[in-house]
Amino acid sequence: MARELTPCAIAERSLIKTYRKTLWNPFVAAVKRYELIAPGDKIAVCISGGKDSIVLAKLMQELQRHTDHPFDLVFLVMDPGYNPANRQLIEENARRLEIPITVFESNIFEVTTVVDRNPCYLCAKMRRGFLYSKAQELGCNKIALGHHMSDVIETTLLGLFYGAQMQSMPPKLHSKNFPGMELIRPLYCVHEDAIINWRNYNDLRFLQCACRFTEARDAAEDGVGDSKRQEMKKLLWELKKTNPNIEKSIFAAIHDAQIDTLAGCKFNGRRYALTDYYHQLGGETGATEV
Repeated sequence: MARELTPCAIAERSLIKTYRKTLWNPFVAAVKRYELIAPGDKIAVCISGGKDSIVLAKLMQELQRHTDHPFDLVFLVMDPGYNPANRQLIEENARRLEIPITVFESNIFEVTTVVDRNPCYLCAKMRRGFLYSKAQELGCNKIALGHHMSDVIETTLLGLFYGAQMQSMPPKLHSKNFPGMELIRPLYCVHEDAIINWRNYNDLRFLQCACRFTEARDAAEDGVGDSKRQEMKKLLWELKKTNPNIEKSIFAAIHDAQIDTLAGCKFNGRRYALTDYYHQLGGETGATEV
């Protein structure tokens, strides 16, 4: 008689079988391509309770089991002020999927709900600070976040349309405020659709953002409200109707920026003028800092 699989076993099997091409392979490709994990790393996988961070946790567990280069994992959950039902949902999902979470609390929702200007930016910045601090306290040298390819593409469009700058979201980043700490994004090559399909296949229910701003967006008739990121999602949906490869093109462009065709750029916070290229024909570049 065949042994009945647990919900966790079914979810894990689906990662490397049913969704091998869309989840496991792109995940491993990102880890290798951007050199995100090194032997001896101790990585804090940051879990918000949403679908992205949960699938990241399961993929990291699978990688840890199969890698030839051992590394350690901590599954870190910060409670920014969830209501009891949301906190319970996170803990129930962790038990169901056998993720040994470490939970700590902060007052982020209390602070950001009284801020009118850029509350989401403040929330993200505060979250990262708390996560870095706790991870460092636990002896970690990296934190892993659940940003995926769709996040990267949407961030690129947001910067262009609303930030007046051509910028994106890097696959890894050294912390400026926590020496020795690094942020990595192992889902960098994974499309959000694959995560949604995995969630639905396993009949899982995850936490949304759980703040008043997300609730306002969900209550809006257009499904956007004041969310510029949701606006980018809808724009991409429309553009894909006539150009199915538009996301692939944007993602490829992030990896192949033609700097010598631009009028200027920033590097490490410094602004450079690239007009010198106009006068050069194949020699070394001579960009001038301004």
